[in-house]
Formats: sequence, structure tokens, C-alpha cells
Amino acid sequence: MTILHTPRLRLEPLNDEHLDALFALNSDPEVMRYITGRPDTREDSADMVARVKARWAEFGFSWWAFIELATGELIGCGCIQHLGRDAANPLEIGWRLRRDRWHQGLASEAAQRMAAFAFEDLAAPLLCAVCHPANSASSTVMQRLGMEYKTEQRWYEMDCSVYEITREAWRARQP
Repeated sequence: MTILHTPRLRLEPLNDEHLDALFALNSDPEVMRYITGRPDTREDSADMVARVKARWAEFGFSWWAFIELATGELIGCGCIQHLGRDAANPLEIGWRLRRDRWHQGLASEAAQRMAAFAFEDLAAPLLCAVCHPANSASSTVMQRLGMEYKTEQRWYEMDCSVYEITREAWRARQP
């Protein structure tokens, strides 16, 4: 399974060892406000880990735990997965961070590395991201990646803003 690195983070495949910290992240109502609209239970987080492990086995990619190098702590998580969790759909990028790590550029740093993985390692022709229309922090990260707003659609049982970037557009933005 693929481990990714950034200047401040190690992105390692989410697994059972991350459950306690993942539950702490996912049970924060503010973190989950625009994701599901409610905090997760421990069972919800355990189910997420089980789903993620199965996707790593099936596809060779899924959700990573964001481990902060300075502290060794799980400070968030993010993914490359099929939009709507359906292999017939294009790849989606997503993320979430602990509140005490918001507004430090960590989501953009992790998203940049995950997007590079999708385009360089997986040769994805297109990468999508969705967020609640009021989630300006996530839409800002999407725009920093060079993603363009496309439309509003229903995903994950809510109306979402949909952003996209092609591999060609991604490559044109790279130094």
C-alpha cells in the first residue's frame, strides 16, 4: 500500500491502528458539519475503516491517515476514491482535518500530494471533488488545486458543489 509524503505530513493507508484518532476526528460536530451533518459514532468510524481496508485491497488506493511529522499524531485524513464509492464513476479527492489544524495550509498540502498520486501514479484523466455549497474552506482548497466549479449535484445524500480538473490542466500548473 502506498505511503505518501509532504513537507509536514506522512499519508499512510488508514487502518485499525488509526481507529481511536479517527473516531476523535469524526465525532467532532464541526468537522462533520458539511460532511454528514452529524458526528460519527465509534461504530461509524469502525465501519469506515473496514470499508477503506477493503478498497485498498480492491483498488490499491482509498483513504490515508494524515500523520503530522512534528507530533506523530493523526491530524486528518483524505482520499482518492471513486465518486459515490462506485467504480463506474471518475476519481474523487477529499479530506478532513482536526479543528486545531484548520487554516494552516495542511489540507492544501495533503490534497496537492494526493492529486499528484491520482494523476501521476494512477494516470487518472479527471479528478473530481464535492463539497457542501456553504463549505468555503473546502472549495478554497479545490480552487488552489486548480479545480474549476462545474455544477451542483446530489452526492452522498446532499446537494453538493462539484469541482473538476483534468490531467492536462493539472500538468500545465506544475512547475
